[in-house]
Amino acid sequence: MTRMPSLPLLLLLAAAPLAAQDLPAPPSTADIPLLAPVTVSGVQPGPGLWKVSKGDHVLWLLGTTSALPAHMQWRSDEVERIVAGSQEVIRSPRVKFKLDIGFFGKLFLLPSAFGARKNPDGKTLDQVLPAPLYARWVALKARYIGRDHGIERWRPLFAGIELYRKALKKNGLRSGGQIEDTVVGLAKQHGVRIVDATYTQEIKDPRGALKAFKTAGPEDTECFSRTLDSVENDIPAMAERANAWATGDIATLRRLPDSRFRNACADALAESGFARQLHISDLPARVDAVWFAAARQALAQDRQALAVLSMDQLVAPGNYLDTLKAEGYTVQSPAGDDPAPATSGAAGAPAQ
Repeated sequence: MTRMPSLPLLLLLAAAPLAAQDLPAPPSTADIPLLAPVTVSGVQPGPGLWKVSKGDHVLWLLGTTSALPAHMQWRSDEVERIVAGSQEVIRSPRVKFKLDIGFFGKLFLLPSAFGARKNPDGKTLDQVLPAPLYARWVALKARYIGRDHGIERWRPLFAGIELYRKALKKNGLRSGGQIEDTVVGLAKQHGVRIVDATYTQEIKDPRGALKAFKTAGPEDTECFSRTLDSVENDIPAMAERANAWATGDIATLRRLPDSRFRNACADALAESGFARQLHISDLPARVDAVWFAAARQALAQDRQALAVLSMDQLVAPGNYLDTLKAEGYTVQSPAGDDPAPATSGAAGAPAQ
């Protein structure tokens, strides 16, 4: 199921999705030459769509990935045809934090929020990280960030996110979030209803929440270590995955999961003292429930709809499709996918 970061500060600072594989910590990378992986460019088709149906009601599912080739242009003609013939488009599941505070309160709260990005008591990364882990950070920071003394005072969680962003850019990759933005733009262009599958969590005491984050924040050293693993080892796999998305190679997307590292970080956040104090440790399950409710409603009332999910929510073990199958919906994989035979129907987009 989906793994959503459970801290308001992550959302405030627009933390990007992270991806990595479970690998042991490597030695220093200072002397390894920087060789950017080759990524595809030009106009590319992207992956096919999954088809979920019940009777003559259909929900098409488009999978996205956290990174895409920087110079790729998505050929979205097929998706546009489906959007144009749909009654609604469901956005990917997400969480929104509602602060119980007025306008002027927000102005006073904002500096504290950014202060929470830093380590407590003015400590620097070399003071809060084990020496071998900090040595790996120094080598990667020199390669991808350069001389930025301010970041040395950031919590490892946020420093890792910034490193990951810079590493993507220098290796010919960009965020995959633009795919969903394109789909939403197509829905607006064709006058199709947009459904936000968003779980809203109200924070009754924002100042107390920030205080809790500073004093009982996540044990994010493990998350930081996994970030370094990702940047040191997984850039070629990320590029391969990005190329696979661009060219519609779903078999490769199944072989290269995107969420292992992100899930490890999300677990660290959900298990933090901060999350327990705010009673949001089960936030991922709440977010899942909102998306499934939106999907069931679309399949009940719409002749056709389209939803956007992460690729892992479609192909990883325990994915959304497994849940829908268990509930009695017919699920058909796109052409080129090979895990199990389709239950019924023919592949491809419906005739318009």
